[in-house]
Amino acid sequence: MSTPPAIAYPLPPLRRALLGSAAVALLASLWACSSKPVVIGEPQDGAPAGTVDVSRIADAVPRVEARSRYGNPPQYTVLGRSYQTMTASTGYVERGIASWYGTKFHGRRTSSGEPYDMYAMTAAHKTLPLPTYVRVTNLRNGRSVVVRVNDRGPFVKDRVIDLSYAAAIKLGVSQTGTAPVEVRAIDPSTPTSGVKRTDAAPAGGNGTIFLQVGAFAHRANAEQLRARLLRIEVQPVEIQEAVSRDRPVFRVRVGPLDVAQADRVSESLAQEGHDGVHIVVD
Repeated sequence: MSTPPAIAYPLPPLRRALLGSAAVALLASLWACSSKPVVIGEPQDGAPAGTVDVSRIADAVPRVEARSRYGNPPQYTVLGRSYQTMTASTGYVERGIASWYGTKFHGRRTSSGEPYDMYAMTAAHKTLPLPTYVRVTNLRNGRSVVVRVNDRGPFVKDRVIDLSYAAAIKLGVSQTGTAPVEVRAIDPSTPTSGVKRTDAAPAGGNGTIFLQVGAFAHRANAEQLRARLLRIEVQPVEIQEAVSRDRPVFRVRVGPLDVAQADRVSESLAQEGHDGVHIVVD
């Protein structure tokens, strides 16, 4: 694992990582720079005991804030993968899989230096500036919330955002654990930039999950990859034709899948030597 730049930046806890021998060695190397080390044998993350009424918990209110002193290095490395921190969130929109974190990290220091409060409307993101306000919409049920991104993560299984427990409940994610979402940055100087949608699902899809295995400028290359995937019994496989930067692109995708299927197939493809496989949500 390469070393992040010399900067006062607490790496976030490794959420839900499987603690095998390799992970144990990695965690030992991170303890010196982690604000809260992960201890082998700690309780699993989860929900608090009892019922939580989130109806009284208001969405985060966007306001202009200075960039956090912590958590905004130009780049950092976790689990052998490097991330480039965005210099601005203007125009950011992304679809992917949301997860959430709760009791295990409640009260611990986030990457911005603030304590994590699972009852606050916050979230963790790998590359957005800290803090950033975003509107998160569950593409399966149309629910939408505004959260303040003040932490880094999630770093497992190709997730796009890690929600606080309160935000997960309001979005209907707490029971399923994950959900396809759209994440849209809000400009706090003009907060209507993240205006709430009222339709059952945002325009342009309903959260259908695919694994993108490759993208090519020529269809013949896409057909070759599709044939290889079918030979190893990965299916269904489709070739999606699109336009990127005024040029045709042919994307090889497996699906539709649910989240658990996408995780399993992604791991299997990685073992077969297919690098760069990632989840896409329509």
